[in-house]
Amino acid sequence: METLAMHISNGIINGPVAAVFAVVALAAMAYCVMRGRQDLDDRLAPMAGLVAAFIFAVQMLNFPIFTAGVSGHLLGGALAAMLVGPWVGALCVAVVLVVQALVFGDGGVAMLGLNITNMAVIGIAVAYLLIALLLRVLPRTPAGLAVTAFVSALVSVVVAAMGFVLQYQLGGTTDLGGNLAGLAGTMAVSHLFIGIGEGLITATTVVTVAKVRPDLVYALRALKPAAPASVPTVGGVR
Repeated sequence: METLAMHISNGIINGPVAAVFAVVALAAMAYCVMRGRQDLDDRLAPMAGLVAAFIFAVQMLNFPIFTAGVSGHLLGGALAAMLVGPWVGALCVAVVLVVQALVFGDGGVAMLGLNITNMAVIGIAVAYLLIALLLRVLPRTPAGLAVTAFVSALVSVVVAAMGFVLQYQLGGTTDLGGNLAGLAGTMAVSHLFIGIGEGLITATTVVTVAKVRPDLVYALRALKPAAPASVPTVGGVR
């Protein structure tokens, strides 16, 4: 693949669609800055730096999807959402994407709005919604936390991949001959396997942190259980 990039490369989506999603991404990040400032404290700020560094590292593992210059890779959205929350988590992912595009040439600079929308906005939003739901119905034990992390990571990766399919339908520059369903199937299946790997990494990381320092897991602090738990919780956090 001569034009292989970690994210969407320049020229994959046309200019008008890329510009629309650039505006969407910019508006979303501005809102995240506003909301994230309310969450930042001496505990969350250093964790955000660690999360961004971890996401940068895992996103270096990428896998070619099809010959138009697009590849699949781990996203880290669910991990960020669980450890630092949706607002700061989205900013962490966005910062990683900007650095990768500007410094390492991973993903087109003109496509930053598309990549940020898919991974920092859609991925984080889906992950955190699932986290909020699952933490209300599952026990806050290591097993319950692991299931929450795994499911949210898996689903968020697949849905974020479908964001690209939508963008390609709106402004893809290569004629697929009406085979958009084939592209969707390829992206879904490949990212299903990627999501399984990401789910295992996310579950292992979050449970490890929760056992040692449950106060560093944003989701455990911010999302209250639906009812008092009758079983021991992770690190004593309810």
